[in-house]
Amino acid sequence: MIRLQASHSGALVVDQPLGHGEDPESILRAHGWEPDAVTAAGTGTDLLFSYAVRPTVAQVTAPPAAGPGLSVTQRALAHPRRRVAAYAVVVEDGRLLLTELSDQTEAPGMWTLPGGGVDADEEPRDAVVREVFEETGQSVTEVVLALVTSMHWLGVSRTGPEDYHAIRLIHRARCHTVAEPIVHDVGGSTSAAAWVPLSEVSKLSLVSTAEAALSALSILGD
Repeated sequence: MIRLQASHSGALVVDQPLGHGEDPESILRAHGWEPDAVTAAGTGTDLLFSYAVRPTVAQVTAPPAAGPGLSVTQRALAHPRRRVAAYAVVVEDGRLLLTELSDQTEAPGMWTLPGGGVDADEEPRDAVVREVFEETGQSVTEVVLALVTSMHWLGVSRTGPEDYHAIRLIHRARCHTVAEPIVHDVGGSTSAAAWVPLSEVSKLSLVSTAEAALSALSILGD
């Protein structure tokens, strides 16, 4: 279970499970709260998001629309699937650590943050350390949760009808011993890894989720 809690001035103001497809920050805003900071505790299948919040005007995100041509039968076949993944924003010496997606993914040749799925019995910070090493050969420390994003997609993919809820935990991390990137997980989702100068990042084809996260954390300039 994934649970959402929020506190304001020392008082617990929101405490509820996070349902399939729900965005935690939209829930907080629907209750009249604006998120200030977030921490996560637990493992891939038993997580608690704890937010510090301040009052705000309520906002509600519209429910996802069906994908093009999604029929009633396809909707019935689109069983809910949730994936929790953890990623790292690692900047050292003016360079950002990025990975290139392989042809095993939906976006081959595009670049993203190192990271991946959190195992059922794994803490997100441990997943960040593991995934960064598997995909880039770098050892990271000082892993701190910086941002939680949620995406709900209902439609038809190349594998068939999907009702997919992606929760992405974006962490800041440090790499005190920078080395030439090496992809250890050969044959997986990563084809290459690189330390990219911050001035060059905008020239790459970034996946939208990575670009949004980097912008939200003020890593990418205007």
